[in-house]
Amino acid sequence: MKHAVIALGVPRFFMPVRQIPIPMMLNLKTESPERWLEQVDNHLDEILIDHAHCENKAARAALNLMISYVENEKLTIKMTEIVNEELEHFHQVLGMLKKRGITFRRLTQSNYGRQMKDLIRPQEPQRAVDRLLVAALIEARSCERFDLLRHHIDDMELSDFYDRLFKSEARHYSVYVQLAEDFGSKREVKLRLQELARAEAEIIDRGDTLPRMHS
Repeated sequence: MKHAVIALGVPRFFMPVRQIPIPMMLNLKTESPERWLEQVDNHLDEILIDHAHCENKAARAALNLMISYVENEKLTIKMTEIVNEELEHFHQVLGMLKKRGITFRRLTQSNYGRQMKDLIRPQEPQRAVDRLLVAALIEARSCERFDLLRHHIDDMELSDFYDRLFKSEARHYSVYVQLAEDFGSKREVKLRLQELARAEAEIIDRGDTLPRMHS
């Protein structure tokens, strides 16, 4: 499966430019399986509907974090920005659905979100670290999926749309990881991110029969 790459490097006369695949850049431990693109080909309408739900849930998750840790001014400011951006994305996806004659409706949720939440430790401040890192990994997986969509689908308008969202989700990932360092040391956050990323990879590898953005 082909992913976009990010070029990092110094002037070419010093060394070759290093190409970093999207999953590695986002600390993901596994690539999306081919079966997910098969779901895209066969059930794009459902995946678009689920995407709208995902943006709505992402806004609610950011709002809940802001409420839970209201004394953290930096987190409050960043979550306010993310809430507004996610709701704008929700509105944009609804517009894409309407333009294509797709009715927005309730869907049975995939197991991904529930299984990711189950990874969160119950006691503070570890709980805060995990909530932020789980949010970061969900954004990272969304980013990776948007990268696949922008290169896979034939609909040019949708492809351009996912290109824009790809950049936004990558930024959200970084924000969540940085905020986690307000509740734990950099070393603790780094190690825990790797643990959670391995668990996330296992969830993705198990897959889901439902055609969803994170199935």
